[in-house]
Amino acid sequence: MNNTFKMLIGAGFAVAVAFYANSIIGQATHGGFLVLAAVFGAYMAMNIGANDVANNVGPAYGSGAITMTSVIVIAAIFEAMGALVAGGDVVGTIKKGIIDPAAFGGDPMLFVYAMSAALLAAALWLNLATWLKAPVSTTHSIVGGVLGGGIAAGGFAIVSWGTMGKIAASWVISPVLGGVIAAIFLYIIKSQIIYKEDKLGAAKKLVPVLIAVMAAAFITYLTLKGLKHVWHDLTSVLSFLPQTKKPTIGIALAFGIVGAIIIYIIVKPKIVAKIAGMDNARADINVLFGIPLVFAAIFLSFAHGANDVANAVGPLAAVNDALVNLSISKKAAIPLWVMVVGGLGISVGLALFGPRLIKTVGSEITELDPMRAFSIMMAAAITVIIASQLGLPVSSTHIAVGAVFGVGFLREWLDSKKMDEKQKKLQVEVEKQRALKADLEDCSDDEPAKKLKLIEAHKAQKKRVKSIKRTLRENYVKRGMVKKIVAAWIITVPAAAILSAIIFYVIKGFAV
Repeated sequence: MNNTFKMLIGAGFAVAVAFYANSIIGQATHGGFLVLAAVFGAYMAMNIGANDVANNVGPAYGSGAITMTSVIVIAAIFEAMGALVAGGDVVGTIKKGIIDPAAFGGDPMLFVYAMSAALLAAALWLNLATWLKAPVSTTHSIVGGVLGGGIAAGGFAIVSWGTMGKIAASWVISPVLGGVIAAIFLYIIKSQIIYKEDKLGAAKKLVPVLIAVMAAAFITYLTLKGLKHVWHDLTSVLSFLPQTKKPTIGIALAFGIVGAIIIYIIVKPKIVAKIAGMDNARADINVLFGIPLVFAAIFLSFAHGANDVANAVGPLAAVNDALVNLSISKKAAIPLWVMVVGGLGISVGLALFGPRLIKTVGSEITELDPMRAFSIMMAAAITVIIASQLGLPVSSTHIAVGAVFGVGFLREWLDSKKMDEKQKKLQVEVEKQRALKADLEDCSDDEPAKKLKLIEAHKAQKKRVKSIKRTLRENYVKRGMVKKIVAAWIITVPAAAILSAIIFYVIKGFAV
């Protein structure tokens, strides 16, 4: 499918959304702005699918455990399910509380211009980042959009700079936490299985435990992030559940522990039976982590759809609320059609343009195999759980990509002894090259056969030295990709904010 056809499909989705929004708003005053915001929301949702979803499924694809087609089908289905089943019915109109609604002076149209600008700016920035093959935070993109639109509408005093400071802190907290946790799990797997003489015996004991821990992490994560919006409905039907407003960490952990025990009981005999026909080799051990990666992709996609769909539909729901009620609310109901736009838009964007970033996260930062991907996806879930309970601001994108960095840097550190051996080998080969060069310089022109032989030997030795130097320069983590991605993270908020401010003035100018 070529890019032109993909863009036509994407444009068709946006046009369909526009027609539906127009049929709802009818001849209402300023109804055209709901149609405009709906198109921007559809565009934003597709860009979230193209960029952000790669972080959930990229490692599973890069490890070779799942094909690209399977990854896209799994993510598209469960992202949409997460958005529609557990995406919530109310959303904060001002993302993360970064600006004060009162600063709009009670003018709902000023608010509509700002939110529409925020949507388009965030979508444009995500589109550019995807084209540059840089996985960035969609939350930070929309935060930047809201920030820029808010400042353009009400000045710098409108901003909660303390909240912005916490968001900036997440640029460091998220990747570091994700990287450290992923590295810890990979080190456990390597030290307790791969470096053992009896790898199969070690795997028989540890792999079921690791899979159970993964189950606990994902069930806890899903309970906290995916079920919070439907918890009231669940507790109404299932009266034995704790009657709380949303699942607490205690409830989520209890679910996780119960799930882990059940998974361990199921998985243990299956792992033992599978190992019985294996060789005592790393490649065979890797196979054991393949199936868990499929379930990890499912869980992360569902939770992402449930939790992050608000990035696409939050400002759209806010615009809808402002136009219907002609007032500015801190919380707005999300109509079903708006949630459908978010869920389907994410899936459409993923199917059309997702492979670009999936390949980047899965194979262009560091080389992944199932056990490395397993460590990354474990880190993604566990880091979000820890951070949410400590009140730390984190980005799921930064966590996942930081986990990829952590795995790659751990590999470099563990293989540093091999690098020392290569360095010693290089010194030996360089000395041989120097000796051949000296022999060549001493060789008389009266000995053409000997001189020709020395020339050929010197050329061959020179190639050997270059080859060793090349391997020494190779890193397990591609430094160019790290620099590009970190730079994109740093400029996401200001870039989206500047774009949003410009778009705000354009929309306001046309409206007036």
